[in-house]
Amino acid sequence: MIRVVIADDEAMIRSAVAALLRLEDDIDVVGECADGLQAVSMAEELQPDICLLDLEMPGLDGVEVAEHLRRSVATRCVVITRHARPGVLRRALASGVAGFLPKSRSADEVAEVIRRVAAGGRYVDPEVAADALSDERSPLTERELDVLRAGRRGETTGQIARTLSLAPGTVRNHISAVLSKLHVATRQQAVLMAEEQGWI
Repeated sequence: MIRVVIADDEAMIRSAVAALLRLEDDIDVVGECADGLQAVSMAEELQPDICLLDLEMPGLDGVEVAEHLRRSVATRCVVITRHARPGVLRRALASGVAGFLPKSRSADEVAEVIRRVAAGGRYVDPEVAADALSDERSPLTERELDVLRAGRRGETTGQIARTLSLAPGTVRNHISAVLSKLHVATRQQAVLMAEEQGWI
C-alpha cells in the first residue's frame, strides 16, 4: 500500500480527494490536514510514502513543506495547485518536489502520479512544463534583482543600502529602474512579480 498524507486548506477539496483516493486498491490515505505546519508535523509522525500538498496554504506553502520534509523524512512530495505559474514550478523542482500538477486533473490522474512518484519517478504536468520553458527571462540586471531580494520583506531603502553596501540614492535609482521595466507602481508589486516568475 502507498501511504499518503493530504494537506489542503480547502476542506471540501481535501475530503473529496481523500475519498476518491481511498477507492484505489493500492493507496491508503493515512492523514489529512489544513495547513503547512500541520503537514510537516503529521508527515514526521506518520512517515507516509507520499505527501500530496496544496501549493497555497496558511503557515507554510506546499513547496516550503517539501523543503522541510526533504531534510527530515523519506516521504516524497507531490504539489497540486490552482495557479501553476512557471516560476513556482522552478522553485518546486529546486526544493525536491517529485510531482507537480494542476488541481484540474482527475482523481485517476492524481492516483497515477502518486504511483509513479512512489515508485521513484517524477511527474510534471506537460502544460505547466511547456509554460515554464516558454517563460520569458528576467529583464532586470543582477544588481536590480539583488535590490529586490534584499527588500522582499519590506525593508527600507536605507536597510537595503546597508545590506548591499550601496548608497541609498543608488538603491532608489535601481528601484526606479525596476518599476519602469516591470510596469508596476510599487516595490511590493515588483517583488511579487519577480517571485512568481522565479527570478528571485
